[in-house]
Amino acid sequence: MRNEQIAGDLLKAKAVFLRPDEPFTWASGIKSPIYCDNRLTLTDVAVRTDVENALAQTIRQSYPGAEVLMGTSTAGIAHAAITAHLLGLPMGYVRAAAKDHGRKNAIEGRLLPGQKVVVVEDLISTGGSVLEVVDILREAGAEVLGIASIFTYGMEKSAARLAEAGVQNVSLTDFDTVVGIAAQEGIIAPEDKARLLAFRNNPTDESWVKV
Repeated sequence: MRNEQIAGDLLKAKAVFLRPDEPFTWASGIKSPIYCDNRLTLTDVAVRTDVENALAQTIRQSYPGAEVLMGTSTAGIAHAAITAHLLGLPMGYVRAAAKDHGRKNAIEGRLLPGQKVVVVEDLISTGGSVLEVVDILREAGAEVLGIASIFTYGMEKSAARLAEAGVQNVSLTDFDTVVGIAAQEGIIAPEDKARLLAFRNNPTDESWVKV
């Protein structure tokens, strides 16, 4: 039920854009019928409340031993801060690249060796960027319990990468649920649902674009 509620919230906040007839282009060059910007959940108070409470609940249930939250830079930082406040936990964040000045930190905030960390991420696509964060935290001596994310595309590539790295991810909602609700609410045409799911199954196969 929470999965569907958060999916509806993302659509309500217009944090998810669905354009099968005018696809977006990712940095990799892949054409995508969907673009997710979870920063927009922060500007809708009701949606933000749902998302942060759900993240807090997820961490309590899935990672009860968590001692510190670490947000991904930059989209995960605000969510990590709010969720950590709700849980009464310290937080910090991990930079995409270490600073080239000052203390040259890759990790901002106090992190002690052996601390049990949960990474807070806004979305999981191929899993590459969040696993870089996990590697940085592990190199610093942290015990990474897993990831709590708002949204996952549910791609096979990300599942395989996370499994290989021995990292659990728990997402509040996923691509299939968002697409299903969007079809029910008339945001997309019913026939577009199959096109979107075809993209999810194989993002490098652009045959869905021409359907």
